[in-house]
Amino acid sequence: MFLALKLAYRNLVGAGLRTWLNVIVLSFSYVVIIWLKGLMVGWDHQARFDMEKWQIAKGQYWHKLYDQYDPFSLTESHAPVPQRFLPFITEGAMVPVLVVQASLYPHGRMQPILLKGIPKNQNLLKLPVAALDTITDAIPAIIGTNMARSAKLGKGDRVVLRWRDKSGTFDAAEVVVTDVFATNVPAIDGGQVWIDLEKLRQMMLLPNEATYLSFGQGIKEIPEVNEFVLKTQQELTSEIDVMIKTKTTGQSVFYIILLLLAMLAIFDTQVLSIFRRQKEIGTYVALGYTRQQVVMLFTIEGAMHAVLAAAVAAVYGIPFFIWQSHAGFTIPMDSSDYGIAMAQTMYPVFTVGLIVSTTLIVLITTAVVSYCPSRRIAQMNPTEALRGKIQ
Repeated sequence: MFLALKLAYRNLVGAGLRTWLNVIVLSFSYVVIIWLKGLMVGWDHQARFDMEKWQIAKGQYWHKLYDQYDPFSLTESHAPVPQRFLPFITEGAMVPVLVVQASLYPHGRMQPILLKGIPKNQNLLKLPVAALDTITDAIPAIIGTNMARSAKLGKGDRVVLRWRDKSGTFDAAEVVVTDVFATNVPAIDGGQVWIDLEKLRQMMLLPNEATYLSFGQGIKEIPEVNEFVLKTQQELTSEIDVMIKTKTTGQSVFYIILLLLAMLAIFDTQVLSIFRRQKEIGTYVALGYTRQQVVMLFTIEGAMHAVLAAAVAAVYGIPFFIWQSHAGFTIPMDSSDYGIAMAQTMYPVFTVGLIVSTTLIVLITTAVVSYCPSRRIAQMNPTEALRGKIQ
């Protein structure tokens, strides 16, 4: 085996420019595939991290009638907070949120919104609720940048808010925007206004009620408590999993195209090499090599393209990956339009498993492609091969 490796390396180096062109193309495939996969892994990690910090914490308890995609369910999807949750709320390990429908009237036009109440002293979620603890003659409210852009509102602006309480009575009041926060989680931003939970309960005539509760670590997860059902972190991030799986599947087509281009060059090189080196093949057989050993020699020679390509890719790929990990990749469009947790700048994550698995896939594929034309050697007559003619 060592002799075969030594001969394969010498033959590759002796081929000169043809070898290095194949190696460079294959190394480009290495770098692009690893970078794109790293981008998906980075997006996955970042989206989960942002959703946990801003929205879901370690999990949530939803009212059994609550459907975040059905605004008509909000009328009935609230209930008193279970007694067993009250100690956790007091400790700050659980945050109740009440969600109702309302209308905002910015600049003389009506805009339907979700009005959400959250305790102004909570620290579990990253929302800047401290801005709700403001002394003013209007209702303090915080909104996200997307909501601020769509409603054309800014910090300090006042706007009329109208809602319908539990008994069906319409009421209105003025709210003042005390803070505008930037987040990568559209689920807590678009079309939403956040105010103090106790204030919203008073407005809606719903004392001690909530639509869902987010909880942190140290809480024993129970499938159902009174009218609230458990939603695990895995369930709440399932949309991210589906989106990333879809994107990864779409990228696989690009991976295949890159590999096909590289493999085609190696296949053609192997075919040409076998055709031009018939006398050399005959000499190997005359020296005592079996046909299978010669086939193995040419297969190793073709597969060694992947080894050299990995070395070349490491030369320029490692600095590129390190730079990307720090600088990130900025999306050339507003990521909020996607409707899912996605940062404007995504930072790829390159794990050892990702790099090793990609290298092995390319190496195995190269070996298979090299073996296919090399099988022709087993059908050659040594005498004719020495004369430079294929039988």
